[in-house]
Amino acid sequence: LKIFMRKIIQCCLVLLREICPQHLEEKLTIADPFNINDKYILKMSKSLDRGPYFDTSATKNVTSLVGKTGHLNCRIKNLGNKTVSWIRHRDLHLLTVSESTYTSDQRFTSIFNKQTGDWSLQIKFPQLRDSGIYECQVSTTPPVGYTMIFSVVEPITTIPGGPEIYIDLGSTVNLTCVVKHLPDPPLTVHWTHNNQEINYDSPRGGVSVITEKGDITTSYLLIQRARISDSGKYSCIPSNANPKSVNVHILKGKY
Repeated sequence: LKIFMRKIIQCCLVLLREICPQHLEEKLTIADPFNINDKYILKMSKSLDRGPYFDTSATKNVTSLVGKTGHLNCRIKNLGNKTVSWIRHRDLHLLTVSESTYTSDQRFTSIFNKQTGDWSLQIKFPQLRDSGIYECQVSTTPPVGYTMIFSVVEPITTIPGGPEIYIDLGSTVNLTCVVKHLPDPPLTVHWTHNNQEINYDSPRGGVSVITEKGDITTSYLLIQRARISDSGKYSCIPSNANPKSVNVHILKGKY
């Protein structure tokens, strides 16, 4: 090892002499490459070994749906023989050490990926109360850590303008239903009027719905030439989220 280190350092010093400008070369104190002692090799070896460090390119913000397993990923370089722990900042609770769980809450598990060297904290069936700061910590002296923010959200259904909406007689009723934070778009979005499903083919006519599905699903209910009988409670009912209702008032004259 000493011979190998001598050769490496000799090559580096030769290159350094070649590429350094003349005015810098005078200020450099360069050891004789053919007289490198053990102390010098040890010093250089330590400078090359920076110890464990975190890959900060990994995201620090992780969002998961209520009830859907979440993962906090921690990538560590040069871990060596050090251990990795996960700590919850809210109560400074030690959750895991290496691949062992140190909490009675068995929803928390530490998973090591041998191919990538990643340490992940798996949180099963996350709830809103699990939101907060978590730290991936390495057992150096002193310990070093990498904090991450875990946010747990639940599906939200909204109808802007509610809960009371006022429409002039004869104008167009335009109700918009927005559904967020779903793992998948809803298969269907139903609209009801006074708890009865709306019939878009009824003799009344002028009633239509347009639904755009995606990360955020939006459904538009259009009722042309509003009548007094169109007043009442309208509900938007996604197949995989909570319903939302508003009260529509069709007004004749000023209000």
